[in-house]
Amino acid sequence: MNEAEAWRYADELRERVRPPEFPGRWFDVTDFGPADLWTGAFRAAIEACHEAGGGHVRVPPGTYLTGAIHLLSNVDLHVEAGATILFSTDPSDFLPAVYTRFSAIECYNYSPFIYAYGQENIAITGAGTLDGGAGPEHWWPWVGTPEFGWKPGTPHEAGDWDVLQRMAAEGVPVEERVFGAGHYLRPNMIQPYLCRNVLVEGVRIVRSPMWEIHPVRCENVLVRNVSIYSRGPNNDGCDPESCRSVVISGCVFDVGDDCIAIKAGRGPDGRRVGVPCEDVLIEDCDMRYRYGSVAIGTDTTGGIRNVFVRRCRWGGPGLYFGLYIKTNSVRGGFVENVFVADVEISELTKEAVSIDLYHGDGHNGDDPPPVRNVHVAGVRSDRTRSAYLLRGYPEQPLRGITIRDSSFARVQRADVVSDVEDLAVTGVTVGEPTTR
Repeated sequence: MNEAEAWRYADELRERVRPPEFPGRWFDVTDFGPADLWTGAFRAAIEACHEAGGGHVRVPPGTYLTGAIHLLSNVDLHVEAGATILFSTDPSDFLPAVYTRFSAIECYNYSPFIYAYGQENIAITGAGTLDGGAGPEHWWPWVGTPEFGWKPGTPHEAGDWDVLQRMAAEGVPVEERVFGAGHYLRPNMIQPYLCRNVLVEGVRIVRSPMWEIHPVRCENVLVRNVSIYSRGPNNDGCDPESCRSVVISGCVFDVGDDCIAIKAGRGPDGRRVGVPCEDVLIEDCDMRYRYGSVAIGTDTTGGIRNVFVRRCRWGGPGLYFGLYIKTNSVRGGFVENVFVADVEISELTKEAVSIDLYHGDGHNGDDPPPVRNVHVAGVRSDRTRSAYLLRGYPEQPLRGITIRDSSFARVQRADVVSDVEDLAVTGVTVGEPTTR
């Protein structure tokens, strides 16, 4: 796929991923309450809407404390301006455990705060707020670091994470990988799983336990005009995983980890499932904080292809990378056909383009991932550590990398290139290294 073909394909993808349509039926959640905890009212309103043939569940202005919300087919959860869905800080309100992924490995765990499994034509819309209630007192301490409220002697997730990884490596059936009650693996904010025709539009998301929007094995996903402000641990903004046909448009990301991270399963579990993530368009988004603006990986095991990024703005004093392709020979998989165009960078603490096969576990596995056909054009950068860092393996070099017609005004150090074949850098200006 060359650049002209790629952008035609991206335009076709944008037209193909259309928002689901809903009948003009409205079900007000307050007609199914009131209650101190609105979990039952949300469940009843969603079930009534679904059984009637679909429509909208209205959440009017006010604050609604609730446990897990599970969407059903043909239901739009519409959170009006002035409305806040405030999620409980009691882990028992997110039981029973559901089929999910924790850090790209399948298991049963606490329900994501808004969850759907095997549904189609579902949406979360409106100008209201989804508030996960997480912070140094709730959810975040489970990561196990004092920065996020953990105190010595209190529980955290490291033991459960080790067990889950071992289960995956040993091929333990997913139905036997049961966590939830008595365990400390944090749930995601929003997770549609094995769903078709998904829309998340307009809402504001704050204080998530970890990943905010995490569609898994979904098809036709549209995330647009969403703003996310949540600087907690592992607080990725939007992580499509093993999905097909995804458009992320007009969003603002101010988060504690990667703004967008495209994933495809991890290690033995990713190989077992074997579903790639493909056909992802990201456009007109602001990435402000913290790690990768657009990350691909680290969980690349099922393979990632056909990623298109255009007309985005990256930058802020706490934002690290621009395009950030990160994987290694332990994760494996592949990354191919990545196209970036017309990006404005105000400030990054590291590289505008980083493709690094030594990320994380480094070169300590037997599955070196091919990374090929990556094209970057029209980048205008004011300040970065360097313009690009490109590191392949001697036996598996990066292939077909193009950076063209771009400017990088203020850089701190020289670019890094090792084990790259067919690198083309044309029409690029790089400012003199500075001591700043």
